[in-house]
Amino acid sequence: MDKLLVRGGKHLQGTVHISGSKNASLPILAATLLTGETCIIRRVPDVSDTNYMIQILAALGAEVERSSGTVRITAAEINHDAPYEIVRKMRASICVMGPLLSRLHKASVSLPGGCVIGDRPVDLHLKGLEAIGAEIDMTAGNMHITANNGLHGKEVDLRGKHGPTVLGTDNLMMAAVLAEGTTIIESAAAEPEVVDLANFLNKMGAKITGAGTRRIVIEGVKKLNGVEHTVIPDRIEAGTFMVAGAMAGCPEKGVTLNRVCREDLEPSTEKLIEAGHKVEFNETGNSCTVTPGKTPTGVNIVTAPFPGFPTDMQAQFTALLAVTPGISVVEDTIFPQRFMHCAEMSRMGADIKVDNGTAVIQGSAEMSGAPVMASDLRASAALVLAGLCSTGTTEINRLYHIDRGYENIDDKLIMLGADIERVRE
Repeated sequence: MDKLLVRGGKHLQGTVHISGSKNASLPILAATLLTGETCIIRRVPDVSDTNYMIQILAALGAEVERSSGTVRITAAEINHDAPYEIVRKMRASICVMGPLLSRLHKASVSLPGGCVIGDRPVDLHLKGLEAIGAEIDMTAGNMHITANNGLHGKEVDLRGKHGPTVLGTDNLMMAAVLAEGTTIIESAAAEPEVVDLANFLNKMGAKITGAGTRRIVIEGVKKLNGVEHTVIPDRIEAGTFMVAGAMAGCPEKGVTLNRVCREDLEPSTEKLIEAGHKVEFNETGNSCTVTPGKTPTGVNIVTAPFPGFPTDMQAQFTALLAVTPGISVVEDTIFPQRFMHCAEMSRMGADIKVDNGTAVIQGSAEMSGAPVMASDLRASAALVLAGLCSTGTTEINRLYHIDRGYENIDDKLIMLGADIERVRE
């Protein structure tokens, strides 16, 4: 099992190219099941989650070719049974449910796995599919979904306890594109990844309006076509490197990120500036430079659905605030249990107290390297960031978590000047 050795104290400078979005790629790859024609998806990040999705598509009968970030998929003849041995490895595999049901009127999908960051139920997914005509039978951990009488458009409210569901919105949107009549999703997720999926589906011939708002309207069509599409930049990878620039960037030159989207990064940008750091975008908003502030200060953060502060950036900002003078408070309203990285950073000397979904951070100027354990994807990134600013060596175990969602993060940091070594065991 791989581990990462991060030797702190090096200033980062230079340019890093941000990969395509993992969270946009997964439902878009799944959406290729909606047509028998060939789809070409560009800038798909080479991470384990996209590899699992490609394995699922192949197991369902699709022909898949992958080369240098481009995936070519032809799902001419497919079956409806997604295999448990792959589905269990990744929660986002549940997004094959909508397209299978839409095209074949049946789907068998195991209850998904993935990283453990609190309760993430699938009830809203099932509620949406049932509303447009699906019948669901839960047996031995499997969801057997049928639509013997077809799918029919209806108004569906996807409001959940902790806000809108991104994958639930994706699933219902994909299921509704070939349904009869018009489906209206109220309380829809407005994340950029949902917009990218809608744009992809519209290129295929779907009729979707309102993506990026809380009300999405899908007018069913008879058939979808093959298309080419380039995935949007990964706003969470970009946010992570922005935090790296604030924590360990060269005070004179900072760290420059290319292939970004300024609008998608506004919540992270605002908090970095509030904390005293410098963030400058170019005129087109597809490149930015982050320089550490001379007098950084603590800030308060509350996660919220887009366009609020993303829960997927909570852990990375916790690492930043742990080395920022003053008291900061971070509250995660989306996944209140998502603070397992705090105990590991405490081993490195961080002063963090967690209670009921809220972390109170007493920042200090320095932490020291220690052996730590990654508990989920974003927690592992936070530990890497903490290691960059610590004295000595930080040994990060369970590295497979970070490989789920970051494409070559160690190589990219090394190119910026970090002293990092991947040890294969």
